[in-house]
Amino acid sequence: MSKTSFRVSKVDEFEQRVFGWASVAKINGRAVVDHQDQIIPPEELEEAVYEYNLLWRDADEKHTAAVKGKLIESFVVTPAKLEAMGLKKNALPEGWWVGFHIPDERVFQKVVDGDYQMFSIAGTAVQEESEDDEDD
Repeated sequence: MSKTSFRVSKVDEFEQRVFGWASVAKINGRAVVDHQDQIIPPEELEEAVYEYNLLWRDADEKHTAAVKGKLIESFVVTPAKLEAMGLKKNALPEGWWVGFHIPDERVFQKVVDGDYQMFSIAGTAVQEESEDDEDD
């Protein structure tokens, strides 16, 4: 398992758009540990993303629920999708790439200034014990 940070990758200041990895589950087949020391299996991430895309598509500021932006791009990267596009199965991390339009000028400026450097997804889940946990 690896612990890696993913920063906002692209900012379009004129259109107030921001792009980057919202969540990465695996890199080169190895699970990634998130900032809460958890691992999201790629198949569970994919299903959660589809539900989010169907039902919400809003971005808030620091999990406050006050809508500050809208989803404009969403792609769940899987080895099967990469292969279907003629790319190597590990050409990109397995994860969720997003783009948001942030019309709120104050919030967008925080992205530009580097105050907000990464995406943070919110959600609920049931934590399952791993085989390692059962041995303790």
